[in-house]
Amino acid sequence: MKELHIGGLTAEIPIVQGGMGFGISLSGLAAAVAETGAIGVIAGALIGMLRPEATSDFLGANRRALRDEIRRARSMTKGIIGVNVMVKLSSFAVLAKTAMDEGVDIIFAGAGLPLELPRLRPPGSNTRLVPIVSSARAFRIIATRWIERYHYPPDGVVVEGPLAGGHLGFKREQIDDPEYSLERLVPAVVEEVHRFERKSGKPIPVIAGGGIYTGADIRRFLDMGAAGVQMATRFVGTRECDASAQFKQSYLDAHEGDVVIIQSPVGMPGRAVRNRFIADVEAGERKPFVCPYQCISTCDVANAPYCIALALKNARDGNLEQGFTFAGSNAHRVSKITSVAELITELKAEYAASEPVLSDEAEGSPT
Repeated sequence: MKELHIGGLTAEIPIVQGGMGFGISLSGLAAAVAETGAIGVIAGALIGMLRPEATSDFLGANRRALRDEIRRARSMTKGIIGVNVMVKLSSFAVLAKTAMDEGVDIIFAGAGLPLELPRLRPPGSNTRLVPIVSSARAFRIIATRWIERYHYPPDGVVVEGPLAGGHLGFKREQIDDPEYSLERLVPAVVEEVHRFERKSGKPIPVIAGGGIYTGADIRRFLDMGAAGVQMATRFVGTRECDASAQFKQSYLDAHEGDVVIIQSPVGMPGRAVRNRFIADVEAGERKPFVCPYQCISTCDVANAPYCIALALKNARDGNLEQGFTFAGSNAHRVSKITSVAELITELKAEYAASEPVLSDEAEGSPT
């Protein structure tokens, strides 16, 4: 595999481990991935819920939890460490500032347009800023704002397709529409990025994510013009993943039909492993809760049938009777628990065994 160059950093393996929020990718997983030469990512989403003071000082708990995870990861590796932050989080600015203050290598920002992210970057900071988008148009809007207002072209961009896990940046009817497949999105984003590269004179690597599972998948998207890929689901099946054994087991037990699209209380569709909790909600059952967090700005607390934060925290802790697991479309393919190093070796072998694919299937993409 070729190296991934991003903002002056070089990852020997062109893989970004996707940020999995609510405590699934913390310092344990991120450091293990970074040690292999790929990019490890700590997810900032509701990271403060892991601390006892979360209900009394939610913003402070998030700040302290992220700081501690970054420092712990740094103590375990000299590799590249990133932080994923959701724009829709009420703690977005706090988390982004904390990551920059701690000197994290890269911030990946999605679930909304991070239009003001460069404003939070202190003078002299070396933290690279990478938006996560679902279309060429979204990248164009972000890059134009960053350059015109802050004179800061993005250091890279992740284009995430509709086969990803968790909250998705697509309307429900777009998820299965071939016009919005990652194969069609990547060339469109690459073309848009080239225009901004010519204007700014700065390389902006495109990282493709959502449904990428094998080394052959990696080769396919690199051949389309991506500089790297983002992978998350397959890393759940590693010993270093920070989720509970029960969370991982839900992937091992899943069949293809178990990975479904749900409507999240935050107003976005999401992909998860269907279980009794999801079935109850679909049947109209309301899971009573009190919201002490106000964690996501778009959440309709008054009408939500359950608290997404509590449901995902419960799953992370192994209580799947009171929660569910977010997952990518390939979760049912996870068949074993291995180490991160063994997984990377397997991906390398799959990549080496695959053949270059030159196809016109990506022509004509939505912008």
